[in-house]
Amino acid sequence: MPAIEVILVDHLDRPTGKMEKLEVHEKGLLHRAVTVYVFNSRHELLLQRRANGKYHCGGLWSNTCCGHPYPQESTRDAAERRLREEMGMEVALTPVFELSYNLPLSNGLTEHEYGHVFFATSDVEPDLNPEEADAWCYRSIEQIQQEMLDQPEQFTPWFLHTFPRIPHTFGDFRLTA
Repeated sequence: MPAIEVILVDHLDRPTGKMEKLEVHEKGLLHRAVTVYVFNSRHELLLQRRANGKYHCGGLWSNTCCGHPYPQESTRDAAERRLREEMGMEVALTPVFELSYNLPLSNGLTEHEYGHVFFATSDVEPDLNPEEADAWCYRSIEQIQQEMLDQPEQFTPWFLHTFPRIPHTFGDFRLTA
């Protein structure tokens, strides 16, 4: 598999270069990322459990999908691509907010990302790519909040960090969708 390059950015999401994905995570450099949250008609969030073979956070529950735009790829195109690659789904995505975080991972890597967050609604069941995810489920916002309190170690660091913004943002999204 060829090396995957990601887009290095400054704190305002302006591109500053590109670098191989693993090296970026080893060095903890700020780079562009995309995150997708798909909700069903019952307002439940589609979660995925990352495949055990992933180079970080394997076996942990997380948002519907995430990834990195390739150089010269838009964030929307990257989010749509990752949703197809990970979950086998094609749905209309809406950009909802951006955020930045710098989170250490358990294996010495760092997620230092400028993230573009997208929402979608769909009742289509995912068709998982087993190299990306090994399980999925729908959970209510309240169920996820409780599970995060009871067992935070079962979730990815970026999902734990970002999720507190999701309930309010989803409420606004539902009013305009």
